[in-house]
Amino acid sequence: MADAERLALKIGVEGPICSSAALVDGGEGVRFSVERHGVSEPAFAIRHERVVYAYLNRCGHIPVELDWQPGKFIDDSGLYLVCSTHGALYAPKSGRCLGGRCDGKGLIPLGTIERDGSIYLKE
Repeated sequence: MADAERLALKIGVEGPICSSAALVDGGEGVRFSVERHGVSEPAFAIRHERVVYAYLNRCGHIPVELDWQPGKFIDDSGLYLVCSTHGALYAPKSGRCLGGRCDGKGLIPLGTIERDGSIYLKE
């Protein structure tokens, strides 16, 4: 999905992010936007160890998007989310900062639920 076509969802309102099949374990993520405090912010969802996780697409160090190409959030080892700007590493399950310039500041999680073959934003 191109940035101009990115799905926009509103925090506090359940809405579909993508089909379950769009998120392959350890594969590319899906980008979308959320309206938060009246502002549209980039976000993403990934599947790690069969579970879906979603976060604001913003590094804990400075507010830059993590992916170096749309949907590329996971490092080559498949173990970490990585900021393409300065290499900060985050735990896919929690968004916790594991190393690099994030200085202990993790990613901001978004609630998700998977049902009926789709992934939904759930806040």
